[in-house]
Order: sequence, then C-alpha cells, then structure tokens
Amino acid sequence: MSSLFEHLAPGERLGELLFGLIMTLTFTLGAGMVFGTAEGASTSLLLATIGCNVAWGVIDGVLLVLGRMFDRGRLVRLGHAITGTTDEQRALDIVAGELDDTLVPITSEERRIALYRDVVSRVRGSPRGQPSLTWADAGAALAVFCLVFFASLPAALPYLVIRDPWLALRASNALLIGVLFWVGYRWASYTSFNPLRFGLALTSVAIVMVLIAIPLGG
Repeated sequence: MSSLFEHLAPGERLGELLFGLIMTLTFTLGAGMVFGTAEGASTSLLLATIGCNVAWGVIDGVLLVLGRMFDRGRLVRLGHAITGTTDEQRALDIVAGELDDTLVPITSEERRIALYRDVVSRVRGSPRGQPSLTWADAGAALAVFCLVFFASLPAALPYLVIRDPWLALRASNALLIGVLFWVGYRWASYTSFNPLRFGLALTSVAIVMVLIAIPLGG
C-alpha cells in the first residue's frame, strides 16, 4: 500500500485526505437534514455517504492526472521557448522564472546562474516530445481514489452498528472530526509546526469550511 501512495507527495496526500473528510462531513450533515430520522434513514445515509466519496474519488483522480498533463505540457512549451531563442539571457530568464522561488533562498547567485546555464544547455541538447500519460499517473490517480474513498469509511461505521439515525449521524460526525485532528497531527511531522496546534487548527478550519458549505448548498 505504501508503494501506491509514493506516487503522491506528502502535501498531496494531506490535501486528498482533507478533501475526502470535508466532503464526507459536509455531505453527512446535509444529508442528515434530508433523510431525518425516518425508518431506513441509516441505510440511506450509509449508501449515500459511500456513493458520494466513490464519485468524488474518481473525479479527483481524473483531475489530478489532467493537472499533471497540464504541467508537463507547460514545461514542454518552456523547453521550446528556450531552444527557440538565440538570446542567452532570455533563455536564462525563462529558467529563472521557474526555479528562482525555490533556489534563491538556498543558493548563491553565482552557483544559481551556473546551474541555470547547465539547465539551458541540457534542454537545448534534449529532444522535445509531447507529454504523455505514464503508469505513475495511473498509480497516483488510484492513490487519490483510495484516499478520498477511505476517508468516508469512519463516517460509515456508525451506521452499521447504531440503529438510531440521529445517534449514528452524531457518532459519524464525531469520528470524522477525530480523524481530521489525527490527519493534522500526523502531517505536522512533515513541517515545523507544533503537531497539537496544527491538528486543532486544521480541524477548526475544516469545520468552518463545512459550516460555510452547507448553507450554500454544499
């Protein structure tokens, strides 16, 4: 399973988990108002919750692949721009526009310019091709689907063991909030943030987004 998620950067994994959790929390709260406490409401909420995240898992996976194809196409266009100009400074400026934000804080100007000259040289010496899909893209899309789908599972569990729809909904919401905190706490280890504060902040922001989304039809 870990080899599947290696196709996504830590930030991407965090984003997809948050997307799935927020989507599920928004949906369960909104759907709870629709289904109410009528007989069979728990089953309806369970099926609707899982169906919602299956659909969004597929959609988000496709959007990820499209985004990667866009980025590759943009880089190919930049490559053509570099090879199509005889102005060395213009070529260096193109590379700088892509890399300065990352490299300026951690490199000297002399080293950076030397690196940019090397990049220009290698781009000019490499064949230009059209961007294409890869197996890594398929793996990333599958990873996105799994993250978004599995985010819905904690929300589904109470409906399997609690017959009262109102109690099941509240238990589902509590589990989702707990998972939101865990996600924030866990991913703080990739940053310099305090895990406890980051987990609480992330949970608070997610709840606020859900409360905004529901009245707007989310």
